Amino acid sequence: MTTLEGSARNKAIEDNNFPIQAVRSEFPALIDKKSGKQIVYLDSAASALKPQCVIDEIAEFYATDYSNVHRSSHSLGEKATARYEGARCFVQKTIGAKSRNEIVFTRNATEAINLVASSWGNAFFEKQSEKRKAIAISAMEHHSNLIPWQLLTQRKNCKIVKIPINEKGEIDTELYLKILEKQNVAIVAIAHISNVLGTVNPIKKLIAQAHAHGSLVLVDGSQGVPHEQVNVGDINADFYVFTGHKVYGPSGIGVLYAKEKLLEDMPPYQGGGEMVSRVEFEKSTWNELPWKFEAGTPPIAQAVGLEAALRFMQRIGLETIKKHEEALCNAMLEKLGKVKSLRLLGNSQRRAPIFSFAIENTNAFDVATLLDKQGICCRAGLHCAEPLIRGFGLPGCVRATFAIYNSESEGEQLIDALRKAQQMLC
Repeated sequence: MTTLEGSARNKAIEDNNFPIQAVRSEFPALIDKKSGKQIVYLDSAASALKPQCVIDEIAEFYATDYSNVHRSSHSLGEKATARYEGARCFVQKTIGAKSRNEIVFTRNATEAINLVASSWGNAFFEKQSEKRKAIAISAMEHHSNLIPWQLLTQRKNCKIVKIPINEKGEIDTELYLKILEKQNVAIVAIAHISNVLGTVNPIKKLIAQAHAHGSLVLVDGSQGVPHEQVNVGDINADFYVFTGHKVYGPSGIGVLYAKEKLLEDMPPYQGGGEMVSRVEFEKSTWNELPWKFEAGTPPIAQAVGLEAALRFMQRIGLETIKKHEEALCNAMLEKLGKVKSLRLLGNSQRRAPIFSFAIENTNAFDVATLLDKQGICCRAGLHCAEPLIRGFGLPGCVRATFAIYNSESEGEQLIDALRKAQQMLC
């Protein structure tokens, strides 16, 4: 596989010229193994493809370094533990956390949010008086940042308050402030970037406004980390979650960042091995952070793969990736605007290259099927954001997501394929 090392890559970055072919060559799934044809993969918001370096790192770890971690008295176990904990430290530095104790590995972002809703949520609403009973959730949230809070309201005396969005698909900041002022909000749950609209929320500002009213904030960064350089210290998030499979890493691993004091005060989420320091038949005492929240054998190889994926992104350069995606975003907005009868959802001033759309008098699944027949991988449906899409008066829509390995020429292929699909369906 071609790599991005050396003077050629440095010159490409120096010239602000994204090395698209070198990047694409690192993703073996972009070539159909049967036909030998290139695949146009526009479904990265659901799950990103994996570069060869991530695949190799996981395979090598399983082949040479694998063992269960922690408390091992043999050298292989110590080696595996060093790799696993090294991955935690790398994540900590990558997202700007103060301590490795603030990084908890989970199965995915969904589990991370469930952990907070169950552990922090149960404890907070158990102890609180009637003063703070509201959970403010934006209207653009993925189901993973809504349903865990709905479940919490069924267990505890609390309620959900919806943060509205405007016609552009942006948070209505005036109404957001009114909610903070009048609803006695305990916690705000909000996406860094919408997985449907592509809206990049002004997270740092929204967090500061919440804190000014005594509210905590959980940020769903599942789409944030793939597209933005995240520093949890700078934005002052209380909780920030993301998932490995959307940042070119393996599935089966997610990250919960939480301020250390919050984690110290939170009870364990699950019980079992590793999360205890001493076990007696009548009671147990809990392990130190972050292991208090990592019951059972953790996602060891997945953590190694996640580190490799984040290193891959850093090797290309996060600013370089951002400029490439901004160029793609601008080009696609212009192209999609010229497609007859196409309705694009969301028109935020700041957005990631995530495009959800509906074509008049067509079924979203039919459109996606016809795109697939032309070698273009898009997603159709409600995208785990049913309240949002129903709010647009739609039963579903098509979503095309551009990522590090996508080119402007692929955007042109999408437009051509959409026009052909229209001709076939109308």
